[in-house]
Amino acid sequence: MARQSGTKEVTKTALLEAGTRIMLTKGYNNTGIQEVLEATGVPKGSFYYYFDSKEDFALQIIEHFDSTYADTLKHFLEDKKLNAPDRLKAYCNEGRKALKENQCRNGCLIGNLSQEMSDQSEVLRAKLEEVLTRWRNRFAAVIKEGQESKLINNQFDNVVMAEFFQSGWHGAIMRAKTTKTTVPLDSFMTLMFDKVLKP
Repeated sequence: MARQSGTKEVTKTALLEAGTRIMLTKGYNNTGIQEVLEATGVPKGSFYYYFDSKEDFALQIIEHFDSTYADTLKHFLEDKKLNAPDRLKAYCNEGRKALKENQCRNGCLIGNLSQEMSDQSEVLRAKLEEVLTRWRNRFAAVIKEGQESKLINNQFDNVVMAEFFQSGWHGAIMRAKTTKTTVPLDSFMTLMFDKVLKP
């Protein structure tokens, strides 16, 4: 029975990962269930064993992406070998590198779905807001640490600064996708680290 359960979990994960790849490229509305099934070799009837609907599928993709991305956040934001501003800078540098390697395409799944689906599905909007708030709080913790060590501007509340940091970064990613250059990311990082965060 454990073996069968393990197989089911592998199948579900394969569907979620295929859905993530396709949705990142095409968005929610242009992602077809049939395309996901063909990418995984899973029969159509089996899809509805794991997911109630396409919306439920997207909801679980968001949760799956968030749990995976948590490792990336931990790697950069909890690296005690670096001070607080350098941790945030390392996070941005990695994001810039990944976007450049992908020819400024796709960007962030959570950011993409937030733009596409916030007005179309209250269920997805609420889940996306939950994820982004959790990420913002991770940034806020690093900013607070930097403020306490006098390495980050303490004129503003750390949560307010984290909201600005996250919103600006996602906006810069959107612009980079539009311009097909990393110039918007470079502009964001220059102002954020040389002016906004600087004590």
